[in-house]
Amino acid sequence: MSHPALSPDHTAVVTGGASGIGLAAARRFAALGMNVCIADVDEARLRSAAAQVAAEARRGEAAVMTATVDVSSRDSVAALEQAARQRFGAIDVLMNNAGIQPGSRMLAETNWQRILGVNLWGIIHGSQVFAANMIAQGKPALIINTGSKQGITTPPGDPAYNVSKAGVKAFTEALQHELRNTPGCRVTAHLFIPGFVFTPLTANGRVEKPAAAWTPEQTVDFMLERVAAGDFYVLCPDNDVPRALDERRILWAASDIVENRPPLSRWHADYADAFAEFVKKLP
Repeated sequence: MSHPALSPDHTAVVTGGASGIGLAAARRFAALGMNVCIADVDEARLRSAAAQVAAEARRGEAAVMTATVDVSSRDSVAALEQAARQRFGAIDVLMNNAGIQPGSRMLAETNWQRILGVNLWGIIHGSQVFAANMIAQGKPALIINTGSKQGITTPPGDPAYNVSKAGVKAFTEALQHELRNTPGCRVTAHLFIPGFVFTPLTANGRVEKPAAAWTPEQTVDFMLERVAAGDFYVLCPDNDVPRALDERRILWAASDIVENRPPLSRWHADYADAFAEFVKKLP
């Protein structure tokens, strides 16, 4: 069964909706008979995305709008909310999906402000700007925030991205706690945690999907299934990493604190054998 918010003539707003997972989600929402507002910073991609989404929509172009939005700006996100409501009325689904990963280094300032602005503040802005009116509607609605496994296990190599996605996890957990303790609220928040997905963000010059990766469509279908089932943590597998392996990696990372190990001990030479043995205990 589908979530009641995902119904014909309801409205979804998707940030970062002009490519990758965001575009796949926008197309799925349109195919369900929903109105879709696609928000992105790239005007050329927005035009292409609008045509693709309209081709899926029952009412065609009438069910689709686009907005050029910088999610790191609260004013830009507020203008998006106002424009979407003016066009379609109530907002039933907000998917805070916009994200970037240009790379970062721990002791260099380059990219940190922009990564945190888009990946973390974009989700904070979207949730805060849209939530009040979504709650006031008094009907089931969804806020889906795109996180990352890198925000949970925080592997070395891209610290700014990890910090941003760890913040998304903490923020979305707190958001769902707030929503479920708000009288009369029928809005729920969900943390969407994709696996390896072949998108423009992850392509790195490749034109063919690696065997290990899922497509954006597979990932969105899994997300919709698990949201309908009521999951808060939508932990996606891929063709290389099953859920059981993700669980072992997450448990090991959390156990660094409990066991008083060095941080990121999974990548520490002194703990390599212990981690390998831990992973062998997959259920």
